[in-house]
Amino acid sequence: MLAALVNAWKVPDLRKKILFTAALLVVYRIGSFIPVPGVDTVKVVEEFSRVAGETGAGLLSLLDMFSGGALSRFTLFGLNVGPYITASIVFELLTAVIPALAELKKEGPEGRKKISQYTRYAAVVLALIQGWSYSAMLIGAVRPGFIWRLTTILTLTAGASAAIWLGDKITEKGIGNGISLLIFTGIVSAFPNSLRHGFEMLKQGGINWLYILFWIVGGGALITALVAVSEAQRKLPVQYPKRVVGRRVYGGQSTHMPMKLNQAGVIPVIFASSVLAFPATLAQFIPAITSSVNRFMYNVWVYNILYTALIIVFAYFYTGITFNPVDVADNMKKYGGFIPGFRPGRPTAEYLDRVLTRLTFVGAIFLAIVALLPNVTSAITAQGVSFGGTGLIIVVGVAIDTLKQIEAQLIMRQYEGFLR
Repeated sequence: MLAALVNAWKVPDLRKKILFTAALLVVYRIGSFIPVPGVDTVKVVEEFSRVAGETGAGLLSLLDMFSGGALSRFTLFGLNVGPYITASIVFELLTAVIPALAELKKEGPEGRKKISQYTRYAAVVLALIQGWSYSAMLIGAVRPGFIWRLTTILTLTAGASAAIWLGDKITEKGIGNGISLLIFTGIVSAFPNSLRHGFEMLKQGGINWLYILFWIVGGGALITALVAVSEAQRKLPVQYPKRVVGRRVYGGQSTHMPMKLNQAGVIPVIFASSVLAFPATLAQFIPAITSSVNRFMYNVWVYNILYTALIIVFAYFYTGITFNPVDVADNMKKYGGFIPGFRPGRPTAEYLDRVLTRLTFVGAIFLAIVALLPNVTSAITAQGVSFGGTGLIIVVGVAIDTLKQIEAQLIMRQYEGFLR
């Protein structure tokens, strides 16, 4: 890992990309400390803690972790990129059921560009809705009034739009996936406060060294397991027949098709968290369902079961988008390839689908266990956890993906050097 970063720093183009990414992430963190006009930050933090405590399941705390504390401080980037993620989920679902969007997606880069544009428009609308919701939720800590409400909604919406723009620019001109890196930065920014809080509790006798050792060893084991599962794959043998063209013989080689255990990466966890936030937002517009939503949020077991189910659903959903067994089997047949023991075409597609279904289930269950294990352990030990499994999954997953992009850029430039 360090070797890849050092080598990337030596390449001028990559160094510029890294510096560009770092600069935009710094801008993002600065915006996370600019308060919404007319807000007393101290009172807002107290009110947020009270409201978050009432939810029981800690969903607001989870969203606040994604934003690096910007939500609890009610700052410019309080909404973070949450509206964009929710809009992306909606359009992915619509693409699967609306033929016009499906055809648009098949048009290539231009079609995907239009869908991306529609997603941004939808994100702005969702930001307006969420801005209204959060302003209503924390209105007890501020001066109520139409002008303040309107200013707050527009500020939060502008902040969300700016965060989405920063993420797009990082993806376009920097290193890694910009949206994921913004969430990564928000989560990592909580590390120093978590460490400081832990040492303060240790000094005050609230916890002991054995408890800290337990979490250090457990955290290290979880990180190791996450890296192992992220890299785990099943290699399916693929053979290509020999072809005689003139006096030359082509093909006849044996290779393999790698199928990852966790094909969807961190997307299921991010999507599931965003979907769970929707009922709390909706309750601000429909007071009649507020009590029901609060009871749901306070029931930890119902929350955990639904969270697990959503992770599994989105793991299958996103894997189905990124890996289509029928298309893979058709391409393999087109070039004369086949998997030993299976006829090209439909039988191969059915086999790939069976393998993919089993791998996705195992990967999704693992993600759900890691996401919920710290919370369950905390409930058993009666000790709070400032950094849960969801944040750990995102941090490790985004770090691995970013490093792989850096390595791919290095390899590409090595080949460019050979061609010159």
